[in-house]
Amino acid sequence: MSKEMMWLTLTGLMTALFWVPYVLNRIAVRGLMPAMGYGGSDAKPHSPWAERAMSAHKNAVENLVVFAALALAVELTKSNSAITALACAVYFWARLVHFIVYTAKIPVVRTLSFAVGWAAVVALALALLKVI
Repeated sequence: MSKEMMWLTLTGLMTALFWVPYVLNRIAVRGLMPAMGYGGSDAKPHSPWAERAMSAHKNAVENLVVFAALALAVELTKSNSAITALACAVYFWARLVHFIVYTAKIPVVRTLSFAVGWAAVVALALALLKVI
């Protein structure tokens, strides 16, 4: 398995697990059975950090689409290089930091980690276009 595919796999798994903290909060706040329901208008709200975790998870899923497409394109076109491997690793760590600091409400680091992840995606695109 290439490094790009390893990091894509780890990023996909990480993103797939981002729901766990806020669902645990939902269970803690509402109780197990109500948490498994549909949460109508009378449902107790999540804790503020859990609301932010939900938003961070949504953002991670939205950005995973672009990252995955480019990482797969690198693999399919055999454009793998030290730059693409590094970009995939950087993307993984940037998105992990983004989730943590978004959930913890640390605004400047949140923006910086998002920008680092975005730059990693741009690096993949530039590598595919043979610009770098």
